[in-house]
Amino acid sequence: MPQLRRLLLLAAAAMLAGAAIGVVGAAFRWCLRRAESLRIDLVAWAQHLPGPGWLIPIAAAALGAGIAGALVRWEPQARGSGIPHVEAVFLGETRPPRLTVLPARFAGGVLAIGSGLVLGREGPTIHMGATLGALAARRTRLPEADARMMQAALGGAGLAVAFDAPIAGMLFTLEEVTKSVRLKTVAVAVLASVTAVVCSRAILGDALDFQVADFAAPGLGWLPVFVVFGVLTGILGAGYNLAVLVLTDWSAKVPRVPTPVKAAVIGALVGAALRVAPLTVGDGDTLTQMILGGHQFVLLGAAGLLAARLVTGPLSYSAGVPGGLFAPLLAVGALWGLVFVGCVGIVTDDPAAPAIPMALAGMAAFFAATVRAPLTGIVIVLEMTAATSMALPMVVATAGAVLAARAVKAEPVYAELRQRMPVEAPGGDERR
Repeated sequence: MPQLRRLLLLAAAAMLAGAAIGVVGAAFRWCLRRAESLRIDLVAWAQHLPGPGWLIPIAAAALGAGIAGALVRWEPQARGSGIPHVEAVFLGETRPPRLTVLPARFAGGVLAIGSGLVLGREGPTIHMGATLGALAARRTRLPEADARMMQAALGGAGLAVAFDAPIAGMLFTLEEVTKSVRLKTVAVAVLASVTAVVCSRAILGDALDFQVADFAAPGLGWLPVFVVFGVLTGILGAGYNLAVLVLTDWSAKVPRVPTPVKAAVIGALVGAALRVAPLTVGDGDTLTQMILGGHQFVLLGAAGLLAARLVTGPLSYSAGVPGGLFAPLLAVGALWGLVFVGCVGIVTDDPAAPAIPMALAGMAAFFAATVRAPLTGIVIVLEMTAATSMALPMVVATAGAVLAARAVKAEPVYAELRQRMPVEAPGGDERR
């Protein structure tokens, strides 16, 4: 009987915390949409102003990023993605997230991502979910092992809300955070993710994140091409990870410059890019939708956007403000797929090269190469696009990407970022 009571308590806590992150995550996504709309309107308005009107987007982006940096200075646990902290808590390496992470992540994420920095919404929602999971564990006085599992499961629920992908949220908990499959963890992760997505959809609706244009699924003869594509994607992903780590380390080596100032400078650079080439910055959803919707890009233009985003993504992350890597990774993967198909078309003189299928495969494969969570990457893309006919090519490309990344000895990006976290001894008061 005590065992049954404990399981019921776990289930109730998972569902209540899941409902909470569903509401919070939906509000966060709504605010991001409004911020993006305001940013677009501001840039358009500034373009028609006489004189130095072009400075307005630069100043606005610098201000938003600088305030986000100030929030990180107030609550250091809100720095960066949040996923390394969730993993460190599960491993017992640091303290659970404090309650002040919630407002810092929410407001800081809206300001940083809304200002145009190349950051993803999933980092803040995962960390906010983990914060609510840690709170639920404290309120129900769960044993330490169950408390860690609860915050991991609620982090997965945060991912589920960010991408409207409940299965991916559950897989993230198992594949990326706990790296194990236990019945209790699966049950709690499923309850948390499903409840979170139900509450989120009740607020935002249940439309797919990306509308994919009609395409013919590539035949079996294309599978070797997807293998080659996956291998090259793994090498590209290893390079992207290196860029993230190098710029993050470089930013940390200038401690005399406060985080708000660093963030403001990077925000100003992003604001300048907004004025000149808006598709090179932002979370990348607009760009990804254009590619999957069948928008025709000139090969050199797509290559230029890819090159720019390989720089602006790591640069934005080095600002240390609240924001994740996932959404920008998906945009880079889609762009890389488009560029690869364009090169294949030139070599083979085949105008029927599968642009949209390769972009879809690139999203999953590039994610897997950097994060090293292949199942989560494949399922995220499938749930966001409903492109189930692409399952086999995605698996082939993703396998090639993971093997190539391992072959060049590239470590998963979040494992490397966790090692760079400031040391904070486990235990103590997390309620601050």
